[in-house]
Amino acid sequence: MASRRIKPSLYISVDIEADGPIPGPYSMLSLGAAVAGTQDAGGFTAADPEKQTFYRELRPVSEDFVPEALAVSGLDRERLSAEGAEPAVALAEFSDWVQEVSAGAQPVMCGYPASYDWTFLYWYLIRFTGRSPFGHSGCMDMKTLFATKAGLPLRAVVKGTMPRELLSRRRHTHHAQDDAVEQAELFANLMRWPGPGPARD
Repeated sequence: MASRRIKPSLYISVDIEADGPIPGPYSMLSLGAAVAGTQDAGGFTAADPEKQTFYRELRPVSEDFVPEALAVSGLDRERLSAEGAEPAVALAEFSDWVQEVSAGAQPVMCGYPASYDWTFLYWYLIRFTGRSPFGHSGCMDMKTLFATKAGLPLRAVVKGTMPRELLSRRRHTHHAQDDAVEQAELFANLMRWPGPGPARD
């Protein structure tokens, strides 16, 4: 039986900053993305994470926010209410960018952890554009990837448990663009990592 040609995957590291735990009642305030690499039948090829990037700051969609969540990003809601991009415009621009950088491949969002960023990203895409360039399930969680390769329980995984050579040398700044680039490097390192070596006495 002839094998069906499978499109390569184009992995896009995404980081968002928000002012609360869930989208709708709370707002995504910034969205950063960086192309991390491509995987095809020949394996994974890392990209320069600074070469293809996307960043927008968005107007809040509600009046509610959690002060502690807002403090993490350091973003100013009043400024964003006046100057932030309209979500419908920003998410349409993001979708166009994803389609452009993933020409000939299937885009896959990757995050650390993916669950929080994906929840906001997917909700905003569907709410403001009516579709997602990643489909409904095109996301990969870096914590799960590491846990599987390392043979560890998922809830035991934090960046501090990872071998130093896997981590990006960039600082985690809670600026969505910076963190998307940092996490693109982490993702590329994880994809190339064979897993822990044999235990030594």
